[in-house]
Amino acid sequence: MFVRKIGIDLGTANTLVHVPTRGIIINEPSVVAISTIDKSVLAVGNEAKEMIGRTPDTIVAKKPLKDGVIADYKTTEAMLKYFISKALGKIRIFKPEVMISIPSGATPTERRAVKDAGMAAGAKEVYVIKEPIAAAIGSNIPIGSAAGHMIVDMGGGTTEAAVISLGGIVACISVRVAGNRLDAAIASYIRRKHNLAIGEQTAERVKIEIGSAIPLEKKLKMDVKGREMTTGLPKTIILSSDGVTEAVQDDLEAIVDAIKLVLYNTPPELSADVMEKGMVLAGGTALLRNIDKFISQAIGVPVFVADEPLLAVAKGTGITLDNLEAYKKSILAMKW
Repeated sequence: MFVRKIGIDLGTANTLVHVPTRGIIINEPSVVAISTIDKSVLAVGNEAKEMIGRTPDTIVAKKPLKDGVIADYKTTEAMLKYFISKALGKIRIFKPEVMISIPSGATPTERRAVKDAGMAAGAKEVYVIKEPIAAAIGSNIPIGSAAGHMIVDMGGGTTEAAVISLGGIVACISVRVAGNRLDAAIASYIRRKHNLAIGEQTAERVKIEIGSAIPLEKKLKMDVKGREMTTGLPKTIILSSDGVTEAVQDDLEAIVDAIKLVLYNTPPELSADVMEKGMVLAGGTALLRNIDKFISQAIGVPVFVADEPLLAVAKGTGITLDNLEAYKKSILAMKW
């Protein structure tokens, strides 16, 4: 079966690829391993992520996206080329049409960089779509109706909160506080409280295994291994879920403040719709335990986590590309 359309959620932490009729076919970290000797690409995705913090001087494992946008153009192009080639398979007759999600706060230069990277990676045509629109479509929200729908897409680099009505964004905000910031906060907390240095992969694993937005009735614990700051020797500590909750509070409150600002800028009729229907959380950070309860308690609005929140944006890009005429207004008639 020939692939003619590819939807890509080009995320800071993970890149997901959706092909209409086949669904999500790729879900790998947005990491590229590069040789410092000849600048050649040695590995991409899962294989490259395993190298983070473990490479010799001749290899650098880097994340080419920062805060949801391209920080290293050449490396992003190589990564896109890898994922597009993997989606197309060995038999290629047609160049595919590609839809790539970008943060709502992306500048015209950043949008152009995404389109250029997609074209250089082998696409026939590249469309871009704002992440909140893609997340809403992928979460089965009827964005074309004359009612207010609120989506909060919490990824690795950015949190995008938007109120959508009649296929367009009425009010939105993009803040560079999301999963990566939570990981950094956890690492900082462990360094400060336990004098232990840990890597970003360990911090992410702590967040996933015992993290919670509010204190748990049944506390979770895990062994955390790292380097003792004073002696430089390996050390293991036992960390409680309450410690992780304390570590991420400031960043979670920053996300809540961003959501409040969007609601403040939303017309009263649409605000009433959001109060009645609630808001939907998408993105990988929506998987943090009790984050829906935390936001609901802070704002006083019902909060629901989308089915498969990690896949919502990628599914939205694929659905939009497969129904381009129906969604053309949503992706083209936007105020950039």
